Amino acid sequence: MEQLSFFDDNEGLRFPENLLEFTPGFIPGKEAVALLEHLISSTRWKQYEVEMYGKKVLTPRLTAWFGDANSAYKLSDKSFDPHPWTNELLDLKLRVEAFAHEHFNSVLLNYYRDGNDSVAWYADNEKELGPRPLIASVSLGQARKFDFRHKEDHKRKYSLTLTNGSLLIMKGDLQHHWEHRIAKSTAPMRERINLTFRIVN
Repeated sequence: MEQLSFFDDNEGLRFPENLLEFTPGFIPGKEAVALLEHLISSTRWKQYEVEMYGKKVLTPRLTAWFGDANSAYKLSDKSFDPHPWTNELLDLKLRVEAFAHEHFNSVLLNYYRDGNDSVAWYADNEKELGPRPLIASVSLGQARKFDFRHKEDHKRKYSLTLTNGSLLIMKGDLQHHWEHRIAKSTAPMRERINLTFRIVN
C-alpha cells in the first residue's frame, strides 16, 4: 500500500486538525541534542518481554517511566512504577505544560537505538489515561516518521516526520479512532528518544 503524506500539496492538511498540534523546534536543536545525550547516559533503561502472536519477544526499544508517586501505569500486562522526577525532566515538563495548558503527572521515555528499534501499531487507550487523553510527545535526536492509520479503514494512512526538538500534542478522540507507530527503517538511523507526557488517573 502506498503511504500517503501527512501533508498533501493539493488538499492541504488532510488529517483531522482538531486531533493533533505539531510544533517543530519546540526545543532548540543544540539543547535537544544535549538533553538526548544526558538521558541516554543517565537513565535506567529497561527492555521488556511481551507476548505477540503467542510468542514472547523483547520490545524493540528501551523504556523508562517517571512521574508522581501515584502515577503507576499498566501497559501490555506490565506494571510501570515510576522513577522520581529528575530536575531535567521536571524542567521539560513545566515547559510542555505551559505550552499545552495542561498538567501532567508522568512521562514515558522510549529510546530508539537505531533503525531496528520500533513500536508496532497501537493506540494509547488504556483506562488509566481517561476517555479522551491529551498526550504531549517530545522528540530528541534522529528524525523518524510517525505513522497513523484509521482503525476501521487502514487505507486512511498518514505520516508525520518527528524532528529533533519537536513537540506533538495528541488530543480529542484520536486514540479512539486512530493507531500510530514508529516503523523499522532500512536506512541508517542515529539514536532517538521520545518522551510522552501523560495524565494517569
